[in-house]
Amino acid sequence: MLKPNAFFKISLILLCFGLSNLFAIEVLVAKEKIKFKEIIHVKKLMRKKAAKIYRHCVPVTLNDLHKTTYSAKHHIPKGSIICIKDIQIYQKTSIIFDFGSLEIEKDGKVIRDTSKYIKIKKPDGKIEKIYKDGRLK
Repeated sequence: MLKPNAFFKISLILLCFGLSNLFAIEVLVAKEKIKFKEIIHVKKLMRKKAAKIYRHCVPVTLNDLHKTTYSAKHHIPKGSIICIKDIQIYQKTSIIFDFGSLEIEKDGKVIRDTSKYIKIKKPDGKIEKIYKDGRLK
């Protein structure tokens, strides 16, 4: 049989663990790494309880992610808490090519437009060159 003093110590330890979970904040954490300017999807995040967070971090909620579409401002490593300062509102930039009866829409912005070709910078940073007669190279 446990002594009253030992019983008190064990119950105090269990109470401290219970209270630490009570004061925890529910945050969103990256399940996998999120690339620069990548659209943030809920399937790449998981909910987790954190006892402490960085003082300048205002955690993102699920309601925020469901209301608007966000993209990452920088590379977010796996397991890090998603803060408001880490994300920005996603703005879709697309270009429409009209080849007569055929219209093509591509994501990106025009870098250079000449009489022979158009250079496009894609959202992932790659540059694509499309000739105005419809060929790629």
